[in-house]
Amino acid sequence: MSTDWLKAKLDHKRRPHVIWGVSLGVGGLLYLKVWLPLTKIGIPCIFHEITGLYCPGCGATRAATALLNLDFPQAFRYNSILFFLLPMYAVYYAAEKNRLRPLSKVMMTAMLVLTLAFGILRNIPEFAWLAPTVIRI
Repeated sequence: MSTDWLKAKLDHKRRPHVIWGVSLGVGGLLYLKVWLPLTKIGIPCIFHEITGLYCPGCGATRAATALLNLDFPQAFRYNSILFFLLPMYAVYYAAEKNRLRPLSKVMMTAMLVLTLAFGILRNIPEFAWLAPTVIRI
């Protein structure tokens, strides 16, 4: 009887998104802060391995690790699109949650166009600064 409140708060049938979100967050932190430093075995980009070109996601893992270390400039150099997509996704999510379909469609289209343009531009020599690199000090 005294733990009924605990069962209600942790009931996975009532709040499955919370359980999934926490599980993914803890798994991501363990991967970035424990697995990578210990093993130095990361997830290779198959697209880059096959073509030699950078996909829009190349550098995202290194950017996430830099963000965990509060190194914002280096995270931006690894994958700058994350700094634009995350706020755009927040607007998209809020629009979906509030059933603002026209706004959510515009945001999804903008995110897709931005991602495709970023993926193309970072492989053009004039835009080589978009490729994932390390800041030299």
